[in-house]
Amino acid sequence: MEETSQIRKLSALLDVSQALGSTLDIREAVEKVLEILDRELGMRRGAIALVRSSGELAIRYAHGLSEGEKQRGRYQINEGVTGKVVSSGKPVVVPQVSKEPLFLNRTRKRSAGQEESFICVPIKDRRKTIGALSIIYPFRQNRNFEDSLKVLTIIASMISQSLRLAQMVEEEKAQLVDENALLKRELQEKYEFRNIVGTGKEMREVYEQIAQVASTATTVLIRGESGTGKELVAHAIHYHSPRSARPFVKVNCAALPESLIESELFGHEKGAFTGAVARKRGRFELAEGGTLFLDEIGDLSPALQVKLLRVLQEREFERVGGTETIRVNVRVIAATNVDLEQAVSDGRFRSDLYYRLNVFSIFLPSLRERKTDILLLADHFLDKYAKQNGKRIKRISTPAIDMLMSYHWPGNVRELENVIERATLVCEGNVIHGYHLPPTLQTAEGSGTVTKMSLENAVESFEKDMIQDALKTARGNRARAARMLDTTERILGYKVKKYAIDNRRFK
Repeated sequence: MEETSQIRKLSALLDVSQALGSTLDIREAVEKVLEILDRELGMRRGAIALVRSSGELAIRYAHGLSEGEKQRGRYQINEGVTGKVVSSGKPVVVPQVSKEPLFLNRTRKRSAGQEESFICVPIKDRRKTIGALSIIYPFRQNRNFEDSLKVLTIIASMISQSLRLAQMVEEEKAQLVDENALLKRELQEKYEFRNIVGTGKEMREVYEQIAQVASTATTVLIRGESGTGKELVAHAIHYHSPRSARPFVKVNCAALPESLIESELFGHEKGAFTGAVARKRGRFELAEGGTLFLDEIGDLSPALQVKLLRVLQEREFERVGGTETIRVNVRVIAATNVDLEQAVSDGRFRSDLYYRLNVFSIFLPSLRERKTDILLLADHFLDKYAKQNGKRIKRISTPAIDMLMSYHWPGNVRELENVIERATLVCEGNVIHGYHLPPTLQTAEGSGTVTKMSLENAVESFEKDMIQDALKTARGNRARAARMLDTTERILGYKVKKYAIDNRRFK
């Protein structure tokens, strides 16, 4: 009989270990443990009370108690048997609860005349008592509590480890939620209208269009040359829409081969093709409830144009190799630098897809069409890359500004950003000069300026640049500019007249 009892206790410990290790849901795990104690150790009811942040002790998990009875199970530390166990950190055995004045019957579960035995063991975490495991047995004369006490002490230790793990998981989950919320706020701030640089008439029209369409679910087609900022506008639309808390998923249709783009957009089933070892969700599914940005839409193959048209019309599709129809709630923003009207005329782009995409178009002007914004953009990128590279560059010299303004910028804003980043890297002083700019801006092909000149002309050009820069710093004051150049005001006046420099321009 004794041997059978020992086997049952060992079996109970094994079951408890498996229950606690089977799930990260601490409530489910602990309730399984209490069920095992009921089944294997013959308890009548059991409870786990934990110390709350207020210092009060409350029943958190229970077996054999109703929700109302569980709610009544609250104690102060050192109050009743459970409170005494938590305050002392030592287990307590009450063979006959009717004879123990410290047993408060706070849950009111025990009926009058019903005799029971009570065991309560502390739950400790790093030597600190964080709660108590208590068990009610039917009263039996001469019951041996020693083995039960040992088993419950071991189980309390196992529960403590699970509680600690659950707390760590909750803390990590809360941290991830906070980080996610912070990242979303940062993204939203990053793509605020004020972060799109430009004050010209053309860009004001773009801002108005973004504001008009952002709050709707309308499909948007963003058009413009490469490097004009189409993706930035797509982000601005998404983060100012009701979908801003949902995913923003982007696909570059030109960057993926035709054999992969269908799988990327719509996903695939396991075994759909060689290498498809598992089911994969496509970008449409990943963007559920949010926005899908299709960049370079003009490069889609005719076969994919048909499938995309169906998704835009019906809001449903099937994965590659699958038969299940999947419905999606996704806003589509497309972008292209291709002349779609010409592509439709040439038969390279479906007219029905064009009309489905071209619900609301936003045209982004090229940089050469918004010359007034070049200096604003240059200053913005200068500030960005100076901070990024730890440099204290204050300004761009007048000759360098003239070179920026005279260039035709085939790569648009992206090219300007690259030029300023390069200039920031090679600049060792606190002013960016013309010679810090790449050779493209200093050639006839790039800027329309004369490049073939004599040594005399080259010296004069350099001298003129220095004088203009000094006058700009001195705000047109010739005397101060002369001191900066270590020359006399008379000589400087002669040079200003020689090079036809209007010093009033710098005041």
